[in-house]
Amino acid sequence: MREENCTAVTEFILLGLTDVPELRVFLFMLFFIIYGVTVLGNLGMIALIRASVRLHTPMYFFLSHLSFVDFCYSTIIVPKMLGNILNKDKGISFLGCMVQFYLFCAYAITEVFLLAVMAYDRFVAICNPLLYLVTMSKELCVKLVSGCYLCGTVCSLIHLCLALKITSYSSNVMNHFFCDLPPLLSLACSDVTLNELMLYIVNKCKTYHLVSQA
Repeated sequence: MREENCTAVTEFILLGLTDVPELRVFLFMLFFIIYGVTVLGNLGMIALIRASVRLHTPMYFFLSHLSFVDFCYSTIIVPKMLGNILNKDKGISFLGCMVQFYLFCAYAITEVFLLAVMAYDRFVAICNPLLYLVTMSKELCVKLVSGCYLCGTVCSLIHLCLALKITSYSSNVMNHFFCDLPPLLSLACSDVTLNELMLYIVNKCKTYHLVSQA
């Protein structure tokens, strides 16, 4: 916990990926293409699943929500990052930073829970194929997806509330390309033990879900 040169901030400066002018256009085009492919791929997947009656199954229902979540948290980060690559002004307001952090965290955590639900869906399909459609009913699928969004929202809200308790920072310059929790905590002057504990617990839960579905 640092107390020297600590002050409240109204804006953060995101250093981004590089300050080398020769690389800016290349990086902009690279990430713009990747983002474009991501957006078109995910929206195309959602449209295809909605349009085809044959794809109205639990597996594709979950996949459509996974595509939606992937589209959302990519859109939360990449447009601002692309603007920062080309612009000299790399600032983001404190409120904007908190909103970006909250939304990214919510969708990222939701994605982890969706992957776990999809693993359960495949488990049922393999182990109980005859009872699959009975077990994975439409009502259950909706409840599982709603639970994923709820868990993502609640976990992210806890992180946000703890982050808002930080009243002063040693600097407003963030060595990152978007507002994420670890670089934010590294600038905090107040005690962030509880924040780090929550981050550790959430990361362990993510690891457990990913390993359990492997």
